[in-house]
Amino acid sequence: QNRNRTDLKAKKKMECVFGLVGKGFAIVAADTSAVHSILLHKNNEDKIMLLDSHKLVAASGEPGDRVQFTEYVQKNVSLYKFRNGIPLTTAAAAKFTRGELATALRKNPYSVNILMAGYDEESGASLYYIDYIATLHKVDKGAFGYGSYFSLSTMDRHYREDMSVEEAIELVDKCILEIRSRLVVAPPNFVIKIVDKDGARDYAWRQSVQDVTTAAV
Repeated sequence: QNRNRTDLKAKKKMECVFGLVGKGFAIVAADTSAVHSILLHKNNEDKIMLLDSHKLVAASGEPGDRVQFTEYVQKNVSLYKFRNGIPLTTAAAAKFTRGELATALRKNPYSVNILMAGYDEESGASLYYIDYIATLHKVDKGAFGYGSYFSLSTMDRHYREDMSVEEAIELVDKCILEIRSRLVVAPPNFVIKIVDKDGARDYAWRQSVQDVTTAAV
């Protein structure tokens, strides 16, 4: 049982999720590797979910918890808009997510860490850090996993609050390069998504390895 817990903690840290807020936008990036033990099952797993038209959730953690919990949050955010006719703000969605993690923590906890990015007309772009023990912080930049050792230090060195989209993407690429260069088991592929006044959407995929295929027997 202790070994399983150790494996789970290592699996959570193997993933690389990070994000930052610029001038009128927020960007999140995540690796696309689906890994179990020493096996790579696929390298095109999208770990960034569109919560609604102006919100993104980048998640890391145990795959079942990650998918189940992020879908649960997504459906409840949609339900709120359907019932009330207005969407939740990014801050409200983050607090709801934190509350659900806190409730589950005392029953059957979810092994999932989240970066939630969004854009609101009144407050602009924002990024929220929510970990598996229901810690919530509004941040300018954040990261989870072993890749955070390199992405956070790179962002600390180069980040500015007034960055343009082009400058922010250049910084994201620097973080990816550092992770690939210095992490001994670095994931090869990343997906980058952006949210601004025009909505949440895919920005780019950074692929150094093509999709995993199984040879015919």
